[in-house]
Amino acid sequence: MTHDHSHPHHHHHHADDELTPAADVSIPDEELSPAERSRRSVFRRAGLLGAGLAAGSVLTAGTAAATGNRVPRGGYLWLAGDHHIHTQYSSDAKYRVLDQVRHASAHGLGWMVITDHGSQQHAKIGVEKVNPDIVAARQRTPDTLVLQGLEWNIPSAEHGTVFVHPGRNEVALLKEFENSYDGSVKGASGSSPANEALAIAGVNFLADAVRRRRIQDALFLANHPARKGIDSPHEIRGWRDAAPNIAVGMEGAPGHQAAGLPAPHGPGGARGIYDNSPGADSFPGYPLESYRTWGGFDWMTATVGGLWDSLLAEGKPWWITANSDSHNVYADNSVRGPGTNFDANGYHNDPVYGGDLNLGDTDFWPGYYSRTHVGATDFSYAAVMDGIRAGRVWVDHGGLLSGLDVQLRARDGWNSVPLGGMLHVRRGTAVDLVITIDLANGPNWAQFVPVLARLDVIQGAVKGPVADRDTFVAPDTRVVKSFEVGKGTGQVRFTYSLGKVSAPLYVRLRGTDGKRSAVGLRGAAVDPAGPAMDTPGNADPWQDLWFYTNPMWVLPS
Repeated sequence: MTHDHSHPHHHHHHADDELTPAADVSIPDEELSPAERSRRSVFRRAGLLGAGLAAGSVLTAGTAAATGNRVPRGGYLWLAGDHHIHTQYSSDAKYRVLDQVRHASAHGLGWMVITDHGSQQHAKIGVEKVNPDIVAARQRTPDTLVLQGLEWNIPSAEHGTVFVHPGRNEVALLKEFENSYDGSVKGASGSSPANEALAIAGVNFLADAVRRRRIQDALFLANHPARKGIDSPHEIRGWRDAAPNIAVGMEGAPGHQAAGLPAPHGPGGARGIYDNSPGADSFPGYPLESYRTWGGFDWMTATVGGLWDSLLAEGKPWWITANSDSHNVYADNSVRGPGTNFDANGYHNDPVYGGDLNLGDTDFWPGYYSRTHVGATDFSYAAVMDGIRAGRVWVDHGGLLSGLDVQLRARDGWNSVPLGGMLHVRRGTAVDLVITIDLANGPNWAQFVPVLARLDVIQGAVKGPVADRDTFVAPDTRVVKSFEVGKGTGQVRFTYSLGKVSAPLYVRLRGTDGKRSAVGLRGAAVDPAGPAMDTPGNADPWQDLWFYTNPMWVLPS
């Protein structure tokens, strides 16, 4: 079994320890060890020193929003973010960059990516025109990291987020990428081997740009992968295997979650706008159920033993995220400015406010509902991108949790790894999964306090590369343990024993408010109480909240 990224082993820190020296402001900097001085610098940059910070504590909801939801835990600074956001430089959106950034910051995000649609207009002039707005927003909102990217029309497939580390070549690189590899720009949207090859060339182009130091870093994530059924399993494997440092994952949950709000006070549609059926370019093996969300999550992620698990069972990283896909926000009262002409200008005129509430709009502001939490080593662009690449990521809807620390720990010592990590142990070593959860510590943006009802541990065997690259089933993966939480506030801690591990395996977590559930698609023996399929017109996103973590592996030798 191979792994494309190195993951250092970390000592486990108990959540109920006393105040860490780094957070104890009565201890001068010069009396700290080098490691504690480094940790204090993380806390100081996050604005947390002097806030009563103790190991295992969390910020109040108000403080979390004000400081970018930067929660130190398990040796990392956990930064909530969103990698899929549109502005007036997208033909179907309307907000200024600064509007999206200010809302993201107010709703607790520490990082975000502007991803206007790839198109002829965007490729010609949009990339240059949006950049000054992004640079200005970085200066005006320093507590939120703002990256520039685009929504790639993947040749032969769906959409994807492509984004780069800020730098002098960010505009030129994105412009060259879009003009050379965007399916819409190149007329390469249909399903064909030639178009699939163009997509692979695109991710290789990004990898080569990083290798040659044209840009510091770049990442690609597949967006709403099951929405139209056109991201086939072999295409996903192809992107991942061609450039594993660039193509790192997919949206586990799509944006457009407000689309499920019931009429007449909401759009009355499908969460994520997942209301499609198979088309000419759809992968024929996908079932009809794949065209709907499940508890707000994409079918590829929500099905235990399904496509995501079939990728993880190969022993290779493939991570999930959640985001807003914010274009037009539900209950906002703005319209595009008068005289707007996107085709001529490459952008819409600034929005004008004061009209009726837009109760038919399908989106939430960034951070309002969907959050991707990344474990970063510090508050920087590089650290966020490294954290995503390493899989130190968990996602939630509706503020279901306030904080999470997960460690895989070998019982014969203090050797442990965080989310995304691979724990290398001697064959027969006993291994524990240690989970510490900070329950919701205040109302979410819908003004109620969500309650976590149940936590599920999902485990699968690692079998190595598949012979059929269109496989989307992992027959050895199932829910192996469920914990009833039993309380609504404070902190809970669970330990699941994996026993003495003699063969490679992985584990991942899932949790729910318990309001909607159903037997999973692969049967009760695999998933007795998973998310239920969302029904268009009856899919209130606030009444069905879930969180998911990325996986961790145990590799005995």
